[in-house]
Amino acid sequence: MKKLRRREFLQTATALLAASCADYVFASKKNAPYLSFSTLGCPDWTFRQIVDFAEQHHYQGIEVRGILRQLDLTQCAEFNKQNIAATLRLMEDKNLRFVDLGSSATLHFPESIERKKNLDEAKRFIDLAQKLKCPYIRVFPNNFPKDQEKNATMELIANGLLELGNYAKGSNVIVLIESHGDLVVIEDLEKIMKAAEHKNVGMIWDVTNMWTKTKEAPSAVFNKLKKYIRHTHIKDAKIVDGKIEYVLLGQGEVPIFEAIDVLFNDGYSGYYCFEWEKLWHPELEAPEIAIADYVQAMTKHFK
Repeated sequence: MKKLRRREFLQTATALLAASCADYVFASKKNAPYLSFSTLGCPDWTFRQIVDFAEQHHYQGIEVRGILRQLDLTQCAEFNKQNIAATLRLMEDKNLRFVDLGSSATLHFPESIERKKNLDEAKRFIDLAQKLKCPYIRVFPNNFPKDQEKNATMELIANGLLELGNYAKGSNVIVLIESHGDLVVIEDLEKIMKAAEHKNVGMIWDVTNMWTKTKEAPSAVFNKLKKYIRHTHIKDAKIVDGKIEYVLLGQGEVPIFEAIDVLFNDGYSGYYCFEWEKLWHPELEAPEIAIADYVQAMTKHFK
């Protein structure tokens, strides 16, 4: 291995120190964006590993979408009656907060046992979020059923949001529908959000989910939907042979920084949450690389 000369060593050390200081300054600036990441990106980390990594890389929040591949958060040991107080103390000690609980509840099912099962899951997550002082839970639609008329599906989603909003009424929890699956067109989202107007209902803007399917400009999305946007999912991707390939921030085709700037310049005060879909796509870069890189990319952009 080539030995570094003293001058080269000092230059390298200085650069690393400068990068570290830049991260600290970025994280502590009052007008800097709040950064969080989803545990979807680190499916094999323990809760302690998650919070330690978040602290070390100057994150302010964590979106929980499973711990050690357990997606039903109500079954996670960290959140049971015996451990929840210690979990909250740990988050406070690390200067972190829970920013969203990602449920698997989908709202497009017709009235049936399956619909009740999904709504019941969302209600359990609302109860847990209240205990964790977490402001949001996520619900979503997948692909619209082919044997069900589109307007009927959209009505089911809106009615489900209203039912969950009413369940959350009086709490500090807001139920968020994600732009996901087939629900990615501006007009469709606007129609559902208008039909589900409620103090405890909003939406998550997943920029990449929308753009890779519709190519609608981020400014157009934001102008129509900003009154409903409470939370974001930030990731980048490129289209290869008609398929979506997720890449590190700034290395893809998605106008992701345009979306980030639209949010920031309008005074969005929520979290810019990095969603690295490692659980669903094991071929992706390791979480210790991708989740650390996100802070670097955002730091560079906002300098």
